[in-house]
Amino acid sequence: MAGEKVRIDVIGKDDAGELLTVRRAAFVSEAQIFNDPNIPALTQSLDELLVDLESDDVVTLGAWRGHRLVGSIRVGIEDDKATIGRLAVAPDQQGQGIGTQLLFAVLGHLPENTKEVWVFTGQNSKHNISLYNNAGYEHQFDQVAGDLTYAYLRKVLEAGAIVDDEADDVAIRGDN
Repeated sequence: MAGEKVRIDVIGKDDAGELLTVRRAAFVSEAQIFNDPNIPALTQSLDELLVDLESDDVVTLGAWRGHRLVGSIRVGIEDDKATIGRLAVAPDQQGQGIGTQLLFAVLGHLPENTKEVWVFTGQNSKHNISLYNNAGYEHQFDQVAGDLTYAYLRKVLEAGAIVDDEADDVAIRGDN
């Protein structure tokens, strides 16, 4: 299964329960880093997730190996700006490039007028920050929210260069 090609496609409401499970499993390590079991990815209810999946301003992609959902990414769209959130990879699938594939695949689902993509993560999430840096996101600023400090990173998109060449080996939008 580990060598099986990853298929990336939009997640529908039929996959909501599995998505919630993958996110919770993936975000436990974040909660441990920050000693906070109440981060939104761990407390979101199934009903809240269903509302999010049906929103016109949100695209959620999943990464599948066979019939198993092994990762996901959410992007909110507002005017010419997109904000990535809840990038999650099942713990037993981490370190195999799935997160990177999702980061590049989501770019192909953005409106043509999108000029920049933002992402934020905990300032102490060194692995996440490295992942985003390697995908072309640059640190812009830090912001304190309660006991946590978030690092905000941005990727500026150039017209006609939304999809990155590194995503060529990924099946996107259900193509096999």
